[in-house]
Amino acid sequence: MDTQQQQLLDWIDAHFDEEVAFLQSVVRIPTDTPPGNNAPHAEAVADMVSRFGWQAERHAVPAEAVRDYGMESITNLIVRRPYAAGGPTVALNAHGDVVPPGEGWTHPPYGAEVEDGYLYGRAAAVSKSDFATYIFAVRALEALGAPLKGGVELHFTYDEEFGGLLGPGWLLEQKLSAPDLVIAAGFSYQVVTAHNACLQLEVTVHGKAGHGAMPETAHDALQAATRILNAIYGQLPELKKIKSGVPGIDSPTMLVGRIDGGTNTNVVPGKVVLKMDRRMIPEEDPAAVEAGVRALIEDAVAGLPGIRVEIRRLLLSQALRPLPGSERLVQSLQRHAQTVLGEQIPAVGTPLYADARLYGERGIPAVMYGAGPRTVPESNAKKADEKLALEDLRKATKVVALTLLDLLSV
Repeated sequence: MDTQQQQLLDWIDAHFDEEVAFLQSVVRIPTDTPPGNNAPHAEAVADMVSRFGWQAERHAVPAEAVRDYGMESITNLIVRRPYAAGGPTVALNAHGDVVPPGEGWTHPPYGAEVEDGYLYGRAAAVSKSDFATYIFAVRALEALGAPLKGGVELHFTYDEEFGGLLGPGWLLEQKLSAPDLVIAAGFSYQVVTAHNACLQLEVTVHGKAGHGAMPETAHDALQAATRILNAIYGQLPELKKIKSGVPGIDSPTMLVGRIDGGTNTNVVPGKVVLKMDRRMIPEEDPAAVEAGVRALIEDAVAGLPGIRVEIRRLLLSQALRPLPGSERLVQSLQRHAQTVLGEQIPAVGTPLYADARLYGERGIPAVMYGAGPRTVPESNAKKADEKLALEDLRKATKVVALTLLDLLSV
């Protein structure tokens, strides 16, 4: 390790208590989505980075677009750190919106308490942790005072839980940013180079309500919906036979995550709404999959008297696939992880879907790497007592900082 690299690591160690305190501040501001009132968090983060002498551009998504989307407010942030000409612009992206805490917490979900080397709180691991990772990696880089070329952009966005279209998707669509390379929020012990695509549909089954004592006068929407459920879950054995060639990704999945319907115990249901999720491996064609799922649903109730089905797409996210240029990111992250973690970390795919694919869709090489454990279940992400090992935050910050030095040093 050369002198500059050691200085970088020493700076991060010297400022680590400050980094933890910064993360606590970021976690303590709720951003439950739904309802998705996330602009206050963005404003607070913009104020926080101003203390470092940085200016955060506040890009508010128009209120009508946000409401139509099902959220209350979105302000995305871009912090631009330009250096000398001749190098790449590297964007670092993390999202601040989170799923609501839910039940079962033994630590306050917005307390950001530290106990036995772990910080507890909603988004401690996914992905407010990487607000801290990326900010302190860039601060460490700039503290060197070494000549740099290219630039860094910090993209702090607020729409990952609803699909990202009004987060990074909006920044890119509005041509507010066009980076050359992207590192998006991830975990410390692997570099994610690919992820699944995702199709989400809302299926509304219309029938005719009727008195429970005279069901023959009605058309039972729930009975029809049961046929759809059987058709969906009957497909699972076939989906398990489809295998991805990407390490870390297995087979497509499909489930119904929510069911709403009926009016009362003694009334034949006149309407039932199903919300379903179909994950696609990178090798699948999303358009063909959607056509197949729609046909499966329609065929399940074909010929039932008095039954009509509406199918509305909620989300169609593309897969993340490795693009030419991403190998630079992968090799640098792996090399420095070997130094910092003392082990080789793999480059793999994940069955999740994330905002990284929005950059990939526009031809920008993107990988996922940040602070976190070896697996999602270890972090309790999206569950009670979400937590982050503080040593993983320290190590990920060092790996990212060393990688930025690789990419941007003169």
